[in-house]
Amino acid sequence: MSIEEDRADASAAGGDRGEARRAAVAADAAIGEIDWAVPPEGTVVGSFDAPSGALATWSMGDPADPRVVLVPGVTGSKEDFALLGPILVAAGYSVVSYDLAGQYESADAGPGPDGHYTYDLFVDDLTAVLEAGTPAHLLGYSFAGTVAQIVASSRPDLVRSLTLLTAPPLPGQTFRGVRMIGWISHLTNAHQNAGLMIWGVVTNKNKVGPLRLDFVRSRFETTRRASVDDIIRLMRHTPDLAEPLRATRIPSLVVTGEHDLWPVELHAAFADRIGARLAVYRTGHSPCETAPHQLAHDMLELFAVAEGTAS
Repeated sequence: MSIEEDRADASAAGGDRGEARRAAVAADAAIGEIDWAVPPEGTVVGSFDAPSGALATWSMGDPADPRVVLVPGVTGSKEDFALLGPILVAAGYSVVSYDLAGQYESADAGPGPDGHYTYDLFVDDLTAVLEAGTPAHLLGYSFAGTVAQIVASSRPDLVRSLTLLTAPPLPGQTFRGVRMIGWISHLTNAHQNAGLMIWGVVTNKNKVGPLRLDFVRSRFETTRRASVDDIIRLMRHTPDLAEPLRATRIPSLVVTGEHDLWPVELHAAFADRIGARLAVYRTGHSPCETAPHQLAHDMLELFAVAEGTAS
């Protein structure tokens, strides 16, 4: 049964889960403008010595609490979890997030020996972060969802649960499934694709508020364009990890928005292939920003399954 079906059952019964769901929806609707560059209260701003170099980090909560690792996608950063992180901390978890090599405040990390940002580079970095503490609940956002799948498939001992947030749902040239423009994606190269994506962000095609727009534009001042190009190139060769991931039996959740880049139907088929539950919100590609309470609600349900405490 999907999480969406669970929600309908809980709401119909008027139970506690239905009330929690309605409260999460209401809390998300009440989110106002925030300064995304300012760390939430209590955040420890630091760095992690990864194989690719120094990665900029945010750490929240008591390190003795169960650990959650949140990994942003291309052109993103740890700040994308400024709303989600504190909710998880309030629920009794510690949270670590970091900027990918070549991105924002990790711009000086990488590239690899061949001069490129590769799957191996990102996988080695994430593996090192996970090895630095107890096994963690892992979230990979967009491109980082693919990196998280690789790590979970090869090192399931490090991953207690896996949340894939608007991650590419198709193997191979994953842009072929993007709404509206997927059919012409084979006519452009990685550099052109990256340029179009950056253009969409800086011209506010995502229709974010002014403070968010100022922040996402400012990230491009330090993010290395070569890292963006290389990640887009990697996404044109997305590995098919469905069978090995399903074989790990790691409790997993696929999350998307109704208006994500890829249609909900592709995410649903992907979730079915890997044996994951599915959550769909009335938002776009960035539920961690626009629906953090709903996302946290579903992640905490997943954590309870992984920890054997689900009712």
